Amino acid sequence: MSQALLIQMLRAPETASKLKGRDWSVLFRQARFSGLTGRIAGPLLDIKSPPDGPPVLPEPLQRHLQAAQRVCAAQLAEVGREARHLDRALADLGAPVILLKGAAYAMAGLPAAQGRVFSDVDILVPKSHLLQAESLLMLHGWMTSETSTYNQHYYREWMHELPPMRHLQRGTTLDVHHTILPETARLKPEAAKLIESALPLAGTRVLHVLSPVDRVLHSMTHLFLNDEMGHALRDLSDLDLLLRDASVDQLFWDALVPRAVELNLQRPLHYGLHELQRVLGTPVPTAVSSAAQQWGPGALLSPLMNWIWDQTFSAPAPASRLMAREVATWMLYLRGHWLRMPPFLLVRHLTIKAFGWHESDRPESRVKADTPT
Repeated sequence: MSQALLIQMLRAPETASKLKGRDWSVLFRQARFSGLTGRIAGPLLDIKSPPDGPPVLPEPLQRHLQAAQRVCAAQLAEVGREARHLDRALADLGAPVILLKGAAYAMAGLPAAQGRVFSDVDILVPKSHLLQAESLLMLHGWMTSETSTYNQHYYREWMHELPPMRHLQRGTTLDVHHTILPETARLKPEAAKLIESALPLAGTRVLHVLSPVDRVLHSMTHLFLNDEMGHALRDLSDLDLLLRDASVDQLFWDALVPRAVELNLQRPLHYGLHELQRVLGTPVPTAVSSAAQQWGPGALLSPLMNWIWDQTFSAPAPASRLMAREVATWMLYLRGHWLRMPPFLLVRHLTIKAFGWHESDRPESRVKADTPT
């Protein structure tokens, strides 16, 4: 049961009344690992204790959850301030600036922003305006944090974003995208279509967010084609909340499958809907779910992928499951790179990373090499 405890709280927080002392310890450990303490805090604190019995949540646990809520609220406010800084810095870009992922959820006031931990801000600008955007950001204090010549070339030549930027005074991290997948990836959704359908944010000069359908497809693409799965369950929980919020409009469901076909994102759509239903019980119309099944893996690969996703979305509890999760994470790391690069480039890149050759072109490395011993 402990392996499914956090997922159980995400699906049915009212069952918390059945938890015992050790269960709480396991739950909080899983929540911290997954970055979901703030997400479960609100529903758990809302549970009413029986008038003639002990509280469902012991007081120390209540204080812990309340502290997590304060941290999330502070980060949410910081994201809002950072978005306003970006709006001023890029006001003269002459093109829309689209907030992605967490920052978009926050600025659009979506349920997926509640109880969420933020690590950076992601934006999307047209590729034709990418260098201009970088120059404007540098004028306003953002600088690249990547000093390796190889990594700079890797980002600018092959990736879908600039090297990460960090603000000199505030220390905030910014990722500037020009599309949602690397240019070397097998799937090639047209960024122009995403930009054309983006919605302006009220009260800002240039900030936009993706349309609800595109927002969901981008979130699915980011999660299910990624090579880093440290926040996989949090991202799946984001998707669950995005889908529940958008699905009150039948037009959303009518547009989801055709839009996935238009953007060449059918496989991420399949995995997204399949895992949301399996793990979190997200309600999906039968017609939509059936349509997406045709883009799933074949009969031989499907059981393996189900096992991999099971390990990925489970929070570690018993030590016996940790090795399985590490194996699944390693397999997804290789899969993510395989989907993002052609074979020759992939072998070259992984070799350089494995031997640390990209570190040798850092300025500090050259200084050490040139210093007499």
